[in-house]
Amino acid sequence: MSAYKGYFLDLDGTVYKGLTPIQESVDFVHYLQNNGIEPFFVTNNSSMTQKQLQAKLAKMDIHTTEEQIISSSIAAANYIAEHYPAKSVFMIGEKGLEDALCSVGIEPTDDLAEVVVMGIDHKVNYEKLAQACLSIRAGAAFISTNSDHAFPSERGYLPGNGAFTKLVEHSTGVEPIFTGKPQPFMLEFIQKKYGFKKEEMVMIGDNYQTDILTGIHMGIDTAHVNTGVNRTEEVQMFLQKPTHFLETLHDWIK
Repeated sequence: MSAYKGYFLDLDGTVYKGLTPIQESVDFVHYLQNNGIEPFFVTNNSSMTQKQLQAKLAKMDIHTTEEQIISSSIAAANYIAEHYPAKSVFMIGEKGLEDALCSVGIEPTDDLAEVVVMGIDHKVNYEKLAQACLSIRAGAAFISTNSDHAFPSERGYLPGNGAFTKLVEHSTGVEPIFTGKPQPFMLEFIQKKYGFKKEEMVMIGDNYQTDILTGIHMGIDTAHVNTGVNRTEEVQMFLQKPTHFLETLHDWIK
């Protein structure tokens, strides 16, 4: 553990479940901060802004800066700015994605567009999905913040952005480019900005298909915590295993 300088924590299922903090993870963040390490929070949640996520964490007694929080919306916005500069963009999503796009100079349009980007939208409707499909059928690039089919909440597992993305993919026959986990775009963004070596980085999460595979794709160490989507016994069945298996993040507090 002492070899790491960059700790990357998933949020939903790792640090909290909906509005309920996972106390062992809160304690772990305090432990890192007391030892001079500010962890990064890496989330596929595209609906919330960095400021909103910062405020949510603060209510759970986790105090961090906006810069330490990276979402799939930020990854999507930077990807579009780099690969599709000056192209018109149609967005399905919420404030987190809208703010991320605006931060790189992109103002979404309601008309047919050259790029379609999808994030979770709790007010998604037929017209939004139809407009996305029409743009994609006309040749628009198709970007999605993440492929999560479900995410944990106090009510249970709710439909994720990946479920709605699959609908558009099925209708158009066009596969999207995903910018969230398990793609390593968010970790690459942080590494480029802060200069971490890969051997100094560790990705921590509860979901094998997103969190752990992100670290594996990035070529860094990983730690699975038994607090969310996948149980330890499930993860042990996969060919590519995490570097560390933890019941909770208390296992790493000495």
